[in-house]
Amino acid sequence: MSAVLESGFAQGAGGPVSGADDWASWFWAEFLTGWLARVHDEQGGVFDMLGADGRPVLAAEKTVLAQARVLFTLSHLALLSGDPAMLAAADHQASFLPRFRKAPGLYRRALRRDGSVTGLAGDEVARSYDQSFVILALATWNRLAPREGTAAEIDACWTALATTLTDPATGLLLEDDSVTDPAAPDAPLRAQNPHMHLYEACLQAFEMTGNDLWQTRAASLRALGLQHFLDTGTGSIAEFRAPDLGPLPGAAGLRREPGHQCEWAWLLGREAELGGDPALRGTAATLMAFADRCGFSGAGPLQGAAFDAVAADGAVMEHSFLLWPQTEAIKALTLRHRAGEAAAGTRARALLCLMFEGWFAGRKSFVNQLDAAGESLWSEAPSRLLYHVALALTEGARAGLWPGLPRR
Repeated sequence: MSAVLESGFAQGAGGPVSGADDWASWFWAEFLTGWLARVHDEQGGVFDMLGADGRPVLAAEKTVLAQARVLFTLSHLALLSGDPAMLAAADHQASFLPRFRKAPGLYRRALRRDGSVTGLAGDEVARSYDQSFVILALATWNRLAPREGTAAEIDACWTALATTLTDPATGLLLEDDSVTDPAAPDAPLRAQNPHMHLYEACLQAFEMTGNDLWQTRAASLRALGLQHFLDTGTGSIAEFRAPDLGPLPGAAGLRREPGHQCEWAWLLGREAELGGDPALRGTAATLMAFADRCGFSGAGPLQGAAFDAVAADGAVMEHSFLLWPQTEAIKALTLRHRAGEAAAGTRARALLCLMFEGWFAGRKSFVNQLDAAGESLWSEAPSRLLYHVALALTEGARAGLWPGLPRR
């Protein structure tokens, strides 16, 4: 078991962990193995949550979001490492995912631990946000372990998204399959997040298959998302719009999340790298300029960390720090480093160290959210977050900023 889980500090073969290279090596060699052992559930898939004591929360439901993200993560890491244990873990995960299917291509939100339905209406909905991760996971799993049935299921998922979960009047994604009038005043807010992650899933499917259709789908989703959620006046991404697509009044309309600024920027750069329009790099730079200007703490124990939320005018709305925005900032910085930006690599390495020192070191696993003083606000460790952390680590390794996952 990793020393950081047992005694509150990380101790590697060469001594205490102190820099980005050490932290990356510790994550691959020690943390990941211990985490996988803890979250693995013999009843199927993984536990959705580890508690503050580092043990599985047995009463927690299992969500398709967490299960799909973990399948993607394991498949991604297995492709990079060739590790048979990682392949076996991915296979275990892939065998549980079909339990969530409620109709061709549609996956319910949540199940009981044993994979049985809960009977709750809120758990039966198929959310477009969740469906995007099913495609992300299956496309990556099918590259690792190709099966005709998996390819057919990916097509069914896309068809369900493009029909049942798409507003025919606007082409925007619906919140879930229970929405009948997306423009009604009491309908769910229009959110950028499902569009961003389906864009991500299409880019991944294109990279995994080489099928140009996925590149076309990605470009269409990106254009649609930016059309409705890019605030050209500030160079920022609005989180929500009203059901009628008008601007939202008050704080909800002003809300900007630095993590999503970085995530969009990384995806735009990725599309350009995969053969998309080179001008997308300019849009990515605009989004990062907003994030650099007001999205990171300038002082205190978490100096350099990404805030949870700021306003369109740059004012800090939430002086708190979730784990996932740090990983998205690291990904965007590694992309900037690879493009030749002198200071970006240094910032990425510093943020990686801050992330492990603040959210991991001295914990039984990791924590989800810190306050401005670096104290835990949310001490559980959602399994869905390993998707963010693992991608940040592999992107940095690809950029040569720290060691990658060893090949087996």
